[in-house]
Amino acid sequence: MAFAWTIVVMVVVLGLCWRFLGSYMVAVYEGRSRWLSWLERPIYRALKVSPESEQTWQRYAASVVGFTAVALLVTYGIFRLQGSLPFNPQHFGAVRADTAWNTSVSFVTNTNWQSYSGETTMSYLSQMGSLAVQNFLSAAVGMAVAIALVRGFARKGSPTIGNFWVDLVRGTVYVLLPIAFVAALVFIGQGAVETLAGAAPIHNELNGVSQVLGRGPMASQEVIKQLGTNGGGFFNANGANPLENPTGLTNLMSVLLILCIPVAFTYVFGKMVFSTRQGLAILAVMTVLFAGWLTMAAVAEHQGSPAMAAAGLSDAGVGNMEGKETRFGVLSSSLYNVTSTQTSTGSVDSAADSYTPIGGFAMLTGMMLGEVSPGGVGTGLYGILLFAVITVFIGGLMVGRTPEYLGKKIQGKEVKLAALGVLVMPITVLVLTAIAAAIGVGRAGPLNAGPHGFSEILYAYTSQTNNNGSGFGGLSANTPFYNITGTVGLLLGRFGMIIPVLALAGSLAAKKPVAAGLGTFRTDKPMFVGLLTGVVLIVGALTFLPALALGPLVEQVSHGLF
Repeated sequence: MAFAWTIVVMVVVLGLCWRFLGSYMVAVYEGRSRWLSWLERPIYRALKVSPESEQTWQRYAASVVGFTAVALLVTYGIFRLQGSLPFNPQHFGAVRADTAWNTSVSFVTNTNWQSYSGETTMSYLSQMGSLAVQNFLSAAVGMAVAIALVRGFARKGSPTIGNFWVDLVRGTVYVLLPIAFVAALVFIGQGAVETLAGAAPIHNELNGVSQVLGRGPMASQEVIKQLGTNGGGFFNANGANPLENPTGLTNLMSVLLILCIPVAFTYVFGKMVFSTRQGLAILAVMTVLFAGWLTMAAVAEHQGSPAMAAAGLSDAGVGNMEGKETRFGVLSSSLYNVTSTQTSTGSVDSAADSYTPIGGFAMLTGMMLGEVSPGGVGTGLYGILLFAVITVFIGGLMVGRTPEYLGKKIQGKEVKLAALGVLVMPITVLVLTAIAAAIGVGRAGPLNAGPHGFSEILYAYTSQTNNNGSGFGGLSANTPFYNITGTVGLLLGRFGMIIPVLALAGSLAAKKPVAAGLGTFRTDKPMFVGLLTGVVLIVGALTFLPALALGPLVEQVSHGLF
């Protein structure tokens, strides 16, 4: 019953976010909300950018790549020099080169994959000046790209799609910063730690044991890691650590922070293309997929495991509690982890490696769908719009006419760009997984043999290439091989999708609208919702089912539960 109320609260709060946060974001990106102009204007002066100037898609893409390159170099430099920089009370030395490079790429691509333990590797300056800063900026980049694509659908015969620098600043200043500031205060009030005092030595007089408890500026980083669908935690245990995620309220708030902007973006889309029904259709697809995957994980984890059955605990009614916090339980843990992997977040409050095969299958395949249900901040919207373009193309083939979407003819160029954006992820994941499984240095990574070990490799590359960042937990990933090959997935997963999206935005913005006719396929009706859902599922199944058959599916069969 308590979990049912959790779902009710989620639906109500996200419904309010869809309407009111979405409306606010429309005003922000259209330049009508200026209550923080005193902070916005000096940034434009420093960047030497005019808020009124606009860019072609080529200049917009170049700005995205250039900004990311500078952020990457600054972040890498801080990691490598942290031993000589301030705010390092534990006197950590320089981060190893391959680890620093992988982590830098990970955070600037909004992935936040961590192959290290943060509390024993990163100084406070690295946490605040590199990781937390990129939590804001990389999220704002994804939001800017989504807005550029929406403008592509909304504009008529325009050579420009907006200004990246303006979109970046507005997303950061008006959306991410205010929400993160308020939410951080709530987390601190609930017991999340926020201090620069250094680690705390503890001695237990009862058993004579001494230990050192890591502390630091955690609450502020915890909030933006969720809001920006980043996921990188201060601790290796991530959201399972009570200093980061202390109570049931902060656990629920984490889920709501992850989902609020991706959900609100569907309203932004509908409002900016002058039809909220279009946004509702996209939201409906996201909701159907999310509900299906949450049900799959919750049912699987509630069944327990073969080890519990062998111990006579299969009927205890608690489900598979291995790797989960007793303060959250099976259902809330499943909700948190499914939410994280259905978006590009990757944070966890329980150990994914300890989930049942189908529970792990739910998290893994949630990423394999392209994380479009609802996906990350911005990335979820432009990801599902690529599928929407492919869907109307298929619909057009069915009725024998040129496909249209939102009054724009979808021709060969648009379909090719959409297909490229959709397929770059699965191709990269499968190639990297095959390489790792074929050579000794790759096979040395998994801590488990057989199909579960293969799942650990497949999960790692799926997570990195989808810019998710969650880990299965049983892979020794902090090695030169996995750090370097993972970087390939990080970069291709981010820019192999962003550049085709911006090219598609430019192509659509330049098109003149066409009037709807009797044969026009309505994209705000249940038929479109069903067809789009089917296309997402079919593309995911065709590309990944053989690999899944070698991992979680055969593992489930070995349990005798199929």
